[in-house]
Amino acid sequence: MTDTRRQHGLSMVELLISLAISSFLILGITQVYIDNKRNQVFLTNQVGNLENSRFAGLVLDQYLGKAGYHRNPSDIIDTAFPERAAEGDCLTFKPGHSATGLDPAVGTGFCIRYQPETSRELDCQGSASSFVYDAAFPELTENDLIILAFKYEPDDTDLEKGRLLCKNLNASTPQYNELLSGIADLRLEFGIGNSDALNKEVESSVAQQDWTADSGAIHSIRYSMLLTSKEKMRDSDDSAVLSDWLATASDASKERLESADNRRIYQVASSSQTLRNLMP
Repeated sequence: MTDTRRQHGLSMVELLISLAISSFLILGITQVYIDNKRNQVFLTNQVGNLENSRFAGLVLDQYLGKAGYHRNPSDIIDTAFPERAAEGDCLTFKPGHSATGLDPAVGTGFCIRYQPETSRELDCQGSASSFVYDAAFPELTENDLIILAFKYEPDDTDLEKGRLLCKNLNASTPQYNELLSGIADLRLEFGIGNSDALNKEVESSVAQQDWTADSGAIHSIRYSMLLTSKEKMRDSDDSAVLSDWLATASDASKERLESADNRRIYQVASSSQTLRNLMP
């Protein structure tokens, strides 16, 4: 006898429709995963830039806060910080001045000097000061000062390899050591007054490359750093942060940053630090 029961199952048309619907669902889920992954990469790099900017600010502000420190408040400033001729990439220190510019021919940077606060105080090279305090207000000489030179070293192709270097000119073996990295570009501006180091009034500001030892005493230092991630971390070709930075960049910096951009993620860190220690 013939089996007259109806057979159950999917027809070819139903199977194709099911596969089509499943494909759309899989594509949607895949796109959501890709978008979430892209957002995670962006946020991770942005958080890294933000942490680097905070760390950079803390480090620089810490050193700038030491500029002009002298242990004995009754010391004559011009004696505690005598004139020092241009040396070790630093321009001339005028009598009583605690900061000077880096030689523009060397690069972007600045130099500061201060008396060590404690015996055997470490400098940015990790070297200990030779001076040991055996009295509350000892007499220090120019050779006992900690004199730090900060220099920015850019990388023309891998922007994230740009570094801020530091060395102590009074160390037994002065040599630049890396202090910060991940810096695509750096700008410095000095707030200056007249030649009197004790007169704290800022009369004007000048870019580091335009400052000379005869421009006046440096009373404040403003820095702006463009921090960057590795390449190909940004979805779009445009970056608002980079565009704002390029709007006021020099032609050389603009050309270097644009040619090596390659969809990086950027963050700007900036601060202005007043050199407060040169008071009687």
